[in-house]
Amino acid sequence: YGRFIDDVRLYVKGGTGGMGYPRLGGEGGRGGDVWLVARERTTLKSLKDRYPQKRFVAGTGANSSVKALKGEKGKDCEVHVPLGISVLREDGKQIGELNAAGERFLAARGGLGGSLATNFLPCKGQRRIVRLDLKLVADVGLVGFPNAGKSSLLSKISHAKPEIADYAFTTIQPELGKIMYADYKQILVADLPGLIEGAHANRGMGHKFLKHVERTRQLLLVVDISGFQLSAKTEFRTAFQTILLLTKELELYKEELLTKPALLAINKMDLPCAKDNLKELKEQLQKPQDFVHLLPKEMIPTNTPEFKDIIPVSTYTGEGIEELKACVRKSIDEEADQGNEEYRKKKLMLLQS
Repeated sequence: YGRFIDDVRLYVKGGTGGMGYPRLGGEGGRGGDVWLVARERTTLKSLKDRYPQKRFVAGTGANSSVKALKGEKGKDCEVHVPLGISVLREDGKQIGELNAAGERFLAARGGLGGSLATNFLPCKGQRRIVRLDLKLVADVGLVGFPNAGKSSLLSKISHAKPEIADYAFTTIQPELGKIMYADYKQILVADLPGLIEGAHANRGMGHKFLKHVERTRQLLLVVDISGFQLSAKTEFRTAFQTILLLTKELELYKEELLTKPALLAINKMDLPCAKDNLKELKEQLQKPQDFVHLLPKEMIPTNTPEFKDIIPVSTYTGEGIEELKACVRKSIDEEADQGNEEYRKKKLMLLQS
């Protein structure tokens, strides 16, 4: 899985409170807290490299004294984490999320200082093990089987330089790229490693890849017009079957993924017979129910896929690349306008009520 890290376990402990002062009724300072703070240009790898022990303990509260009956609070401990982090307990239950720069999450609370209520004895801080699970935040997520040309497409539409080769699973870690437009608009695109049949059941590290689709606003399915075959031992799948299988994998992993707006890029249009294959594929996509029998029953998705646009492209010749960038921009802008309209309606309803 390369040097990319998207899962880290941390030990966090709030500071112990300070001692109270029984003779004068003084209160000890509260122990410091451990905070997770979302920060740009931070990675879980840099966090792990900087703190190999992965242990974070906040400061102890000051004892109460004649000079200061109310002890000072212990020093807080801040842990900088990347955007798109889910915070999970040891049992796997999610307890928080950090998606925007500056967002904070209280990972471990400091203990109370000694006071009359605690017989002037301090309390220990909260301690626990938390798991940080990274899911990339991007506008568009590229989804496809290995060797569909996702990395080549990302290199054509953005300034990213992913590894490109003529064998399956070239992309072994998610890659991020930015589409830059003439009016300085930027759209963030995530290239995810290729899925395989059974990815929903964690085959081929499926869950490690599929979870990064969750925080993308839209999906861009990339399909090889000539079809796909992983190896000599696996069945050959046509472009239409590939689209259905990708849809089924997303559906089995998390049904909400299919509610995201989706575009379809038909790649490798420079190949012989590509135009005939494209014509056949478009006919199949217009009436998918007439052709689903081409797959075994368990591989047929509950809902047949619907795409906002279908764009034939060739990363080799550059055909359709500008059209694809324009379609991505249009789709993102439409979604933003729809979100703004919903927000305005909610505000208006609140004002009316």
